Amino acid sequence: MQRCIELAKKGLGYTAPNPLVASVVVHHNTIIGEGFHRKYGEAHAEANAIHAVEEKSLLAESTIYVNLEPCSHFGKTPPCADLIIKSGIKKVVIGCVDPFAQVAGRGIARLRNHGCDVTVGVLKPQNLELNKRFFTFHEKKRPYIILKWAQTTDGFIDTLRTPASGENPLRISGNLALSLVHKWRSEESAIIVGTNTALADNPRLNVRYWTGTHPVRIVVDKKLTLPAHLRIFDKEQNTYVLNESVNQNEHNLNRVKLPFIDEKIEMNSLLDFLHQAGIQSIIVEGGQKLLQDFIHTGNWDEARILVSPAFLGEGVMAPNLPFKNCSSTMIGIDRLVFCKNPANTYL
Repeated sequence: MQRCIELAKKGLGYTAPNPLVASVVVHHNTIIGEGFHRKYGEAHAEANAIHAVEEKSLLAESTIYVNLEPCSHFGKTPPCADLIIKSGIKKVVIGCVDPFAQVAGRGIARLRNHGCDVTVGVLKPQNLELNKRFFTFHEKKRPYIILKWAQTTDGFIDTLRTPASGENPLRISGNLALSLVHKWRSEESAIIVGTNTALADNPRLNVRYWTGTHPVRIVVDKKLTLPAHLRIFDKEQNTYVLNESVNQNEHNLNRVKLPFIDEKIEMNSLLDFLHQAGIQSIIVEGGQKLLQDFIHTGNWDEARILVSPAFLGEGVMAPNLPFKNCSSTMIGIDRLVFCKNPANTYL
């Protein structure tokens, strides 16, 4: 099962909206086939593992391990439960039950009804962590929410500047941390920023310093005041502009009307929209006010804070997040502080 988890991670950033799944076929304590779900729309893990077994006669005496319940319905591919039954495998070990409504125990029942010996719950906590995005989306009906920012040691995320000043964004983190941030972007469905960040920083919000899929870009622009020349409007990535008045779709640029309370977007409506749009995970990259809104409403699952050794003395204060349930590690010159929201955990 641990091998399944290791293999499944290779699909991160490529399988959504499907989960991360890998499978291992074992004959008399020897792995004879393994595979993982590489990309949405392609073969599932169980099919890749079974097809990798060269001597098919061994399958009847083998055990198949899979970190998530095999599917029992026709989607982009045929049901994996049926393939296991057809292969002759009689022993199945599963990490955890699939929360997706079209599976949700049906795959396990189908296997058992056809004479398979099924064990469920092996390394369950690790498997829940592996597919935290998938489980959050289907069980909580919202995306998995990651807060991310960089700050100086004395707690500032930017200098005191205005969009009109023409000053470039403050570069806080080192090169290694910059590459890591782009890796994170490639692993999540979407990334969101507020109006001030889009205007002052003119970000691309893409994956330039890593190889992978660009996230969907989302910008909060209540009054639709952001100028059209900003990079976020280049139509090179699917982009949503959340505002209070207009629904309008163009190529890769979609204006979406949502309710606001004073200057803040109504959080429950935002989360409902993201769920309906099929966004399983999102990185909140700024600015300070938008990050604080997610923290204040408790709508976050983990926070990733890059703390540089620099001191500013004054500037824009970092969001106020109580540092609980946190750990840290060094990323080059920067310290990465990783926090989990104890109110939003499966473990």
